[in-house]
Amino acid sequence: MPPRRTRPLSNQALATLIEQAGWTHAATAQHVNAVAAEIGERLHYDRSAVGHWLTGTVPRPEAVHAAVVAFRRRLNRPDLGPAHLGWPDQAVVPPADDPWNGDPVARLATLGEDDLLNRRTVLSAASFTLAALSGLTPSRGPAHGHGRGGRAGAGEVARLRAATAAFADLDDQYGGGHARASVAAYLSREVTPLLGRASGRSRPDLFTAAAELSYLAAYMAMDAGANALAQRYYISTVRLADEAGDHVLRATALRSMAVQAAELGHDGEALALADAAASVLGGRGSRRTLAWITGMRAEAHAAAGTRWDALNLLRRTETELERADSPPETEWLGNYRRESLEHQIGLTLSRLGDHATAARHFTASMHGRRPVELRTRVLIGLRAAHAFLRSGDPDQAALTTLSFSDDVRLIASARVRDELRRLRAGWQRHRASPLVAEADRAVSGRNDLA
Repeated sequence: MPPRRTRPLSNQALATLIEQAGWTHAATAQHVNAVAAEIGERLHYDRSAVGHWLTGTVPRPEAVHAAVVAFRRRLNRPDLGPAHLGWPDQAVVPPADDPWNGDPVARLATLGEDDLLNRRTVLSAASFTLAALSGLTPSRGPAHGHGRGGRAGAGEVARLRAATAAFADLDDQYGGGHARASVAAYLSREVTPLLGRASGRSRPDLFTAAAELSYLAAYMAMDAGANALAQRYYISTVRLADEAGDHVLRATALRSMAVQAAELGHDGEALALADAAASVLGGRGSRRTLAWITGMRAEAHAAAGTRWDALNLLRRTETELERADSPPETEWLGNYRRESLEHQIGLTLSRLGDHATAARHFTASMHGRRPVELRTRVLIGLRAAHAFLRSGDPDQAALTTLSFSDDVRLIASARVRDELRRLRAGWQRHRASPLVAEADRAVSGRNDLA
């Protein structure tokens, strides 16, 4: 129930939309905050802020943008703008463009440049959009119009892949917020000119190598909390993979888009994307890659509430991984190992509410991580701690956190920061425990780089 009003209602337009959406004031604030987080803005509105909006206060432009997008989604009204919420139109929120259309190389060049120069007005306007997921384009053949100018060949492919491997190691170790500008600059100023000159037998390899770097840029942006930007990079990856005729890379990008959708709470879209990734391969490909995609389908089914399907797919994932005959190092995009499966099991069981068992699998995954996977180890460790906490074992949650507390400050990752925030909020009522108090002190103020 809304709080008792002390000032007269002056924004009837907003009140009407809130009623149509079926939201409370608190829920309205939560949805606005969630949309803002998708474009890298950290807003902390609550129901009292919504009350102020209803009595005439106009929020700052980024909040206007987030509110418009939230109501567009809820009411399925893509035409809705600030004026419909009773706010001035100077903070116009343009309709999202279709990232599946236009020249893929030109789009990637513009995207990398916008990312590099931190053009927040451009990136904010292109918010994370569910329409881009529901309108997922089928695989298309290569476009025409490239290949003019000097030739780019095998040497350029090798150089690009070496750069991607170096950037991937930095991401694994220190998180997506580290060296992102370098990746954006390399994409827009080094890679896209090469794509414009690609022709002949080297063309598919060059487009595949570019797609791999676009994929890494997407993952780094997602890890840094810039989800709208990450979505565009993922879509660029799919389109470059189509140019190369690389079905495995297309499936890889769709699978990671499913991860992103799941982490943002878009469960239906996550399931559709995971199923689309599996459909691209049609059961073909290495068993390791098939296991990687099947595991995501299991997690997505768990989020959708189809328990039997989730557990059945999880068993199939384990079988596929046990039969894998390729070393994981040969498949860095789907570098799926036993510790990766343990993480996937933990995520699936968490979705199904079995937090105690999930905690054990998260812990096994954390302990199996290599030294270069510092970010992943910390992220999964925080998930293990939270699972222990939710299963009623706050002391074990604290002990788990203490085991990696010194590493948290090294990681530039919004996902790590958010997991840490949720964990600390969850164990506040257990602060009487000396272990919990010690762990809270150990991580207080950490992860400032995120």
